[in-house]
Amino acid sequence: MAKKNEWKNREGVVYSTNQNFQYEFSGESEAETLLPTQQYIKVILDKSGRAGKQVTIVTGFVGKNEDLERLAKLLKTQCGVGGSSKNGEIILQGDLRDKVVQTLVKEGYKAKRVG
Repeated sequence: MAKKNEWKNREGVVYSTNQNFQYEFSGESEAETLLPTQQYIKVILDKSGRAGKQVTIVTGFVGKNEDLERLAKLLKTQCGVGGSSKNGEIILQGDLRDKVVQTLVKEGYKAKRVG
C-alpha cells in the first residue's frame, strides 16, 4: 500500500526515461537537540476541546523526538501523572505548571509559565 501512494510525494518529477531511476525524497530531517541552557520552553494550561479537563502543555522544545520522549518521561515521573508527547509538545494531565517549571529549571532549561 505504501508503494502505491509513494508517487504522490514526488515533487516536480513527471517522467523519466532512465530505467534505473530512483527518486530521492526531500524528507524533513530532524533538528539537532539544543543544549538545555539554549532551550526556551513555555508551560501553558489548556482546557479547550478536552471536555473541561485541564492539561499542562509544554512547548518550545527544539530537538529530536527521542529527546522529547525522554523529557516527557522525566516530567511524567516527577509529577506522577500520565501524558503524551507528539507534534513537538508534551501534554500532561492536570494543572502542573509550577511543578513542571521547577523541574525544567532544575534540569537546566529556561522555562517560563505562560497564562
